[in-house]
Amino acid sequence: METTAIEWIVIVLVSAVKMGTPILFGTLGGVISERAGVINLGMEGLMLIGALTSFVVKLYTGSTILAVSAAAFVAGAATFLHALVCISMRASQIASGLALTMFGTGVSGLLGDSLTGKTVAPLMDIKLPILSSIPLIGKIFFMQDALVYFSYISVAVIWYLLFYTRIGLNIRSMGEAPEVCDSIGLSVMKYRYAAVIIGGMMVGIGGAYFPMVLTSFWVDNLTAGRGWIAVALVIFAFWHPGKAMFGAYLFGAAISLQLRLQLIDIKISPYFLAMFPFILTIIALIIATIRNNKKKIAVMPASLGEAFFRGEKH
Repeated sequence: METTAIEWIVIVLVSAVKMGTPILFGTLGGVISERAGVINLGMEGLMLIGALTSFVVKLYTGSTILAVSAAAFVAGAATFLHALVCISMRASQIASGLALTMFGTGVSGLLGDSLTGKTVAPLMDIKLPILSSIPLIGKIFFMQDALVYFSYISVAVIWYLLFYTRIGLNIRSMGEAPEVCDSIGLSVMKYRYAAVIIGGMMVGIGGAYFPMVLTSFWVDNLTAGRGWIAVALVIFAFWHPGKAMFGAYLFGAAISLQLRLQLIDIKISPYFLAMFPFILTIIALIIATIRNNKKKIAVMPASLGEAFFRGEKH
C-alpha cells in the first residue's frame, strides 16, 4: 500500500521531533550560557563527549538513567574547563570554545575507536494516555521516547526560570550589565560559572540522545555537525527557549527530509541533500540578522563575550 501525502508528512514530522531533540538540548544549553554573557562554541565537542560517555555507560551497565546522567556530568566537567579559561583567566571565549570542540572530537575518536561495531539497546517510544489520541498532534508529539518528553519539560522550566524568577533575572543581568550586578552585591563569577556548567550539561544530554535513540551503535563523528547547528540556532532563536524549540524542530525537519529524500528515487545529488540542513542554517541566520537590523531589535545580551573582573571599569 502506498503512503499518502498526509501520512508521509506525519512520518517526516515525527522524525523531525527526534532529529531536532539533540539540537534542542544543545541550544538550550547555549541559551543558558550566553544569557549569562559567556559564548560556548564547544557544543559539537561536548555533544561528542556526551555521546561517548552515555554509550560506554549504557554498554556496561544497561541503565539509560545512569548513561544520560554520566553524559551530563562529564560534559559539565569539560565545560568547567571552558568556564575556568574564559571567566577566571579571561581568555578568548571563541578560542576556548573551538579548542573544546577539537578536544571533544579528538577524544571521542580516540576512545571510541575500540567501540566500533558494538551496540546498545535504544530507548523505546512511550505512548502518553489521552494526549497521544489527539489527531496528528498526538502522533507527532506524544508518541515519543522519554528524552523527548524531558526536552519538553526542560523548555518550560528554563523559560519560566529565565523570565519569571529572580534567579533568571539575575542570570540575564549577568549578560547585560555585570558591573551593575557586582555593584549590588551579586557574584558575577558564581552566576556565570553555574550558567556555563549547567548549559554544558544540557549539551551533554543532547549528545547522549544519539546513541540512546538515533543509533544503537557507535561510529566516529556520531553527531555529524549537529552541535554547530545548535550554535547557530541560539542566535536564530534570539536566546529564547521557546523559539529554540521551534527552530530545533525546523532543522530536525530539514534533516529528516534530507534523509527521506535519499531513500526514494529523487534526482537530486546526495551531496546537496547532505548540505541542505546547513544551507538552511545559513539562510536562517541571514534572515534573523536582516530582521533585527530592520527593526533595530537588540536581543543579543549586551555583554556577551566580554570578560568581567570585580572592580574593573568597562
